[in-house]
Amino acid sequence: MNAGIKSMGIYIPETKMTAAELAVKAGMREEIVIEKLGIKQKPLPGPGDHTCEMGIKAAREAIEKAGIDPAAIDMVIYIGEEHKEYPLWTAAIKLQEEVGAVNAFAFDMALRCGTTVMAVKIAKDMMMAEPDIKTVLLAGGYRNVDFIDYENPRTRFMYNLGAGGGAMVLERDSNHNIILGSHIITDGSFSEDVVVPVGGTKSPLTAESLAAGRYQLDVLDPDGMKERLEKKSMDNFLKCIREALRKSGYTQEDIDYAAILHMKRSAHNYVLDQLGVSREKSIYLEDYGHIGQMDQIISLQLAEERGLLKIGDIVVLVSAGIGYAWGANVIRWG
Repeated sequence: MNAGIKSMGIYIPETKMTAAELAVKAGMREEIVIEKLGIKQKPLPGPGDHTCEMGIKAAREAIEKAGIDPAAIDMVIYIGEEHKEYPLWTAAIKLQEEVGAVNAFAFDMALRCGTTVMAVKIAKDMMMAEPDIKTVLLAGGYRNVDFIDYENPRTRFMYNLGAGGGAMVLERDSNHNIILGSHIITDGSFSEDVVVPVGGTKSPLTAESLAAGRYQLDVLDPDGMKERLEKKSMDNFLKCIREALRKSGYTQEDIDYAAILHMKRSAHNYVLDQLGVSREKSIYLEDYGHIGQMDQIISLQLAEERGLLKIGDIVVLVSAGIGYAWGANVIRWG
């Protein structure tokens, strides 16, 4: 038995923030935003671009491209963010209803920007274990850009956050875009480095903390996190890719395309160089910024549209998320 990616869908809001606009907000030169942060523009949510709603739009596209009856979907996993239409709300059930997946069961999954990679692994594992699960929809939205204060230099590495939605339809016993090995690493020593300081049970949201702008992402120990992360991050990044390939029976020399989350330009190039993968075998998402766990889906869809993927290609989906989590899936394309 195996499982494959039958189709994908994305939704990108029309509203954009340009590098020049971001530079003004952050008090830095436009060329630094473009060259170092790697952002020419990024999408921002419009009035109707709510988190689950963007996932619904992407899911409808994926379902249409798959050519399936939504009633045939057996399981729906919401892969979007917890920052969504309502607190304490299971978005997958709303998504299931809106796309017509009336015979599915649905649940939410969260691993921050590692959620899609984790969900691909979990969905495949569940399909292999449960004969009744044949068709799975992964979908969700992301707009954590709402939590960015461009005047806070501690969160500069998150100035690239944007907004959008992504979706995949997965199918068991498929000969199309076969999902092979995966590898995930999490490290709890970073678990409280990047947080929204107020709004949880430790420090409930108050009028005072809201007025003070504390309901935004912040880094509690920037120097300590930087020092600790530099010792581990890229090593874990590369280890996930190499281990996922090993589990799939391949090595880094076999990589034909790398769908990598958006990060600063130098880090993106470093990963490709360490893997021995040419720049032409990956798309740098400088016109999208970082749309969280949607990056891998966006990169894959762009690669397909641009004719960068051919039958038999070995594709890696690569993620990293605050917490900290690193992950990779391997796909044999076609």
